[in-house]
Amino acid sequence: MEIRLDHIVKSFDTTKAVNDVCLEIAEGELFFLLGPSGCGKTTCLRVIAGFYQPDAGRLMFGDRVMNGVPPHKRNTGMVFQNYALWPHMTVSENIAYGLLLRKVDKGTREKRVAEALEMVQMPEFADRPVNKLSGGQQQRIALARALVVEPSVLLLDEPLSNLDAQLRLEMRREIKQIHSRSRTTAVYVTHDQAEALSLADRMAIMQDGEIVQVGTPREIYRFPANAFVASFVGETNFISGKIRSLSNGSAEIDTPIGTLHSASVYHNFAVGEKANCSIRPEAINSADNIPPTTPNQYHAKVLDATYLGRVEEYQLIITGDVRIKAVLHNPGTSSKLTGDALQFWINPEDVVPLPARDSHQQTG
Repeated sequence: MEIRLDHIVKSFDTTKAVNDVCLEIAEGELFFLLGPSGCGKTTCLRVIAGFYQPDAGRLMFGDRVMNGVPPHKRNTGMVFQNYALWPHMTVSENIAYGLLLRKVDKGTREKRVAEALEMVQMPEFADRPVNKLSGGQQQRIALARALVVEPSVLLLDEPLSNLDAQLRLEMRREIKQIHSRSRTTAVYVTHDQAEALSLADRMAIMQDGEIVQVGTPREIYRFPANAFVASFVGETNFISGKIRSLSNGSAEIDTPIGTLHSASVYHNFAVGEKANCSIRPEAINSADNIPPTTPNQYHAKVLDATYLGRVEEYQLIITGDVRIKAVLHNPGTSSKLTGDALQFWINPEDVVPLPARDSHQQTG
């Protein structure tokens, strides 16, 4: 089922929680609404679910206008943060509950419950009391209950937020596999960037009730619309400067650490305009004896080094008190120490100039 939000507005008192939101979600897509607390993502989800009615705009499921349609007539399945399972029921009874409300006959009901248990790989738990399950198992049952009614749209409201870190990783894989088997159109709300990057087909980044950017995880990470997106989706360093020259998607930028060369110019800049250069910590390449012709090579001093096993993080200070973070993957047996000098370089493709003004804009 395709979903379309056409200039949706939802206010609470004088606050516009959702402000003129336009979105198109394709049939079968796993689509994420991502943003900080209070950005409007959960309000958007509740508008889609029918728990809130929009003050303006149209909500479409395919060719059908959903404004005014109550939640129980939308054929949606919902997975909540707290699972919302019935503690006095067995696993099968929990899954079958929505089918009972829809007055599905017993034979069909049992067949669909068995299929749902197979989908979440828990057929052996059919008769177990739901309050005897682990958090991850309960989350899978909540998914099965939402999917067993064969919804046109599956809605997930931060479903992994109550799980510990390791279980969240496992459940990400489970959700991806379950979605690939069901191919139900799914809208997933989270503030967890790693969740969105690892699971989403596409995502919308929200800020202050508005859509800032829409795209695939790779597009948004590599080509953020502005400084807010760059800093919210993953970590980044910002070095401010002024455009010295422009040529075919490349630029030279005068900065406090010297000239930065960029091969990732996708905003409309003018020579002399201020820019905020986003450089991801993993783009800082440490090496000795860098060839003198290599662009973007600098010297720094190590302020702090943190060994984390698969990565090592460095806090560096460059010329003029500019501080940046660097991440070295697969560190060896020796490392730089606090106070050590460090020579590094940055690939011009990893220097992303962004507008110095952080205005909302929608791309996709």
